Amino acid sequence: MILPEYYEFCCRVKTVAGHRALEKISPELVRMNAKKPMIITDKGVAGAGLIKIVSSAISSSKGGKTSVGAVYDNVPPDSDLKIVQEVAKLYRSKDCDSIIAVGGGSVLDTAKGVNILVSLGGDDLMQYAGSGAVKKKLKPMIAVPTTSGTGSEMTLVAVIADHERNVKLPFVSYFLLPDVAVLDSRMTRTLPPALTTSTAIDALTHACEAYTCMAKNPVSDSTALEAIRLIAGNVLNVVKKPGDLEGRLALANGSALAGMAFSNSMVGLVHMLGHATGGACGVPHGVCMSIYLPYGLEYNLHKTSHLTAELLLPLAGPEVYAATPKAERATKAIAVIRKLNQDLHEATQGRHARFLKEVIDRDGKQMVPKDALPTIANTAMGDATQFYNPEDLDFNDCMMVLEHAWEGIPLDLKKVKKGGKGIKF
Repeated sequence: MILPEYYEFCCRVKTVAGHRALEKISPELVRMNAKKPMIITDKGVAGAGLIKIVSSAISSSKGGKTSVGAVYDNVPPDSDLKIVQEVAKLYRSKDCDSIIAVGGGSVLDTAKGVNILVSLGGDDLMQYAGSGAVKKKLKPMIAVPTTSGTGSEMTLVAVIADHERNVKLPFVSYFLLPDVAVLDSRMTRTLPPALTTSTAIDALTHACEAYTCMAKNPVSDSTALEAIRLIAGNVLNVVKKPGDLEGRLALANGSALAGMAFSNSMVGLVHMLGHATGGACGVPHGVCMSIYLPYGLEYNLHKTSHLTAELLLPLAGPEVYAATPKAERATKAIAVIRKLNQDLHEATQGRHARFLKEVIDRDGKQMVPKDALPTIANTAMGDATQFYNPEDLDFNDCMMVLEHAWEGIPLDLKKVKKGGKGIKF
């Protein structure tokens, strides 16, 4: 491997992990001189009884007393600008001084948006959109993920939707990193099988793209590879045995490690298409990642085959890696991911989607009609992640990938263009 001439890596999030890590929340708040936190969550998390577990852990802690000042439990599946304003208003009215975000990516991203407004003032979150607009330290924030997928507890990014324009807006700043991430196996125990699978493959995608895209570096590589090993080695067993707390904790750690990786090395084509599909059709992000991951690796294969080949070791283990000829390891790695998607599809009785035409809503309606693909491709072309992808893309390239992903047909590698900016690693 040729080292990059220059790179940066930063993850200053304190990690507290274990089967009883929640009991450390109160001492951590006291350490940060916070005494009246607001809990931000969603109806699903609250309905599953997880807020009661968190509140009980806080009240029973012997390492310092805090009192929950308010609970907001109505965060929607997609972070929304109006919801951020609503939560910030409640925070201020209750004189809270810190945030405990308990939930998946939407909750954690919403909490980051709220923290911007309550720390910096005002109600216009849009003025802080983009990269580097948040320039000051924010209020204390503790992230308690209830899915093992987004890695948002370890990232400097929040993605929040503007539903009036059907777009998702990125907010990027080191000040968006939570102060503490609490990884507790109890928080994912009630996660339904289909959500367990899609969120886990979301994290797997973070790690795979972090390892193969253009801003990779030695530190992000190490966290990405360990994330892949933990996720690939545990997700299927956790789906089959939901009470496997060791497996749950392994997935939580894998997701956090993947978050560390991609927060410092960025992502590419898979997220480019995923963001656009979520914005245009409302498909959950983890579902998009599960579908697009093998296609993104395939499209970039002629530039990154040596890197994709290295993914086979954490994906399938040393025996498979050693038994696979060197020239076949890259395509074998992609085949392993497709096989994993197939196994998860079967383990969830078909609820884990393998390709776009399988994605349906609660009423059984197809969420991505084929005539929506041009809209997705056009939207994708405006996504900033394309600049970190190893190969250039235009509208026709996006359409080719989307059409194959819709049908569930692997790409014809002979039709993938060879050229563009390339990669040095």
